[in-house]
Amino acid sequence: MSDKQLGSPGASPSEEDVFAGRINTKAARKQRALRAGDQGVWFGLGMSGLIGWSVAVPTVLGSAIGVWLDDRHPQKFSWTLTLLFAGLILGCFNAWHWVAQQDASMREENADD
Repeated sequence: MSDKQLGSPGASPSEEDVFAGRINTKAARKQRALRAGDQGVWFGLGMSGLIGWSVAVPTVLGSAIGVWLDDRHPQKFSWTLTLLFAGLILGCFNAWHWVAQQDASMREENADD
């Protein structure tokens, strides 16, 4: 008998072992999906709304503070436009950071398979 037939540690895995490994991976993925519950359309819309708010809130706050500063401390430049752009950049960075964290979390779950 050869090493492959005896199942020694140096032998490559048999077709049955490879097939069983694939089945186990798919079963584990299915169990995780069942535990997570149904994340349908409303979940996706909620996540889109969360990302939208993470951009909108700093933008609106920046422009509101800019309007206040323009009334109290006028300059040659517009505080409103300056802080509106600063809030927009901050909001986009915030949304990018959140999406990157979610992506890393999903990749980590897939790597566990």
